Amino acid sequence: MRSPIAKEGFIFIFPLAFLAIVSYWFSIYWLTGLLGGLFLFCCWFFRDPERMIPQDSGVIVSPADGKVVEIIKESDPLLPNDNYTRVSVFLNVFNVHVNRVPIAGKIEATRYNKGKFLNAASHKASLDNEQNTILLNNGSTKILVKQIAGLIARRIVCYANEGDDYQLGQRFGLIRFGSRTDIFVPEGTELKVKEGDIVSGGSSIIGYLK
Repeated sequence: MRSPIAKEGFIFIFPLAFLAIVSYWFSIYWLTGLLGGLFLFCCWFFRDPERMIPQDSGVIVSPADGKVVEIIKESDPLLPNDNYTRVSVFLNVFNVHVNRVPIAGKIEATRYNKGKFLNAASHKASLDNEQNTILLNNGSTKILVKQIAGLIARRIVCYANEGDDYQLGQRFGLIRFGSRTDIFVPEGTELKVKEGDIVSGGSSIIGYLK
């Protein structure tokens, strides 16, 4: 049985629970309420629900929960050519923050870049913000995913290492407290989302490979 809460959340959850109990023991009720509220928020923020993963041929699933804020032609030095489209998903503090791989394949490359902590909904975030990138290769297609820190997010977690094999929709990391996830799909992909759509990581379909 998997924990319904991501393991990275326990560093916040356990101390808050302990401090809430201590403050209640000493009858500091206003502090108990504050700590209890933060405890509940962290339990909610770090939730990690199971998802129904589509198994359609050529399917690309969303790497994150959130709102599609931008769809634009763009490339990256890790990609084999310039014929890619970037789909950006903004995660607010109420979204599930666990990231999932959009296709099955091998992690061909990873890259971490330090940067700024601008509002993750800003279009400049993809270029300027602190970010972690993974490049997936399924043998015929390469897809790139970026975990981007935001104004509040200050910690990117990535489990993936070069050479690792991942199944469709498998968890590969998370970002703490508000963030953005970009996915670069190749030219010819049949997109099934548009700007303003709300998506769920691992279960919502971004598109289909050509």
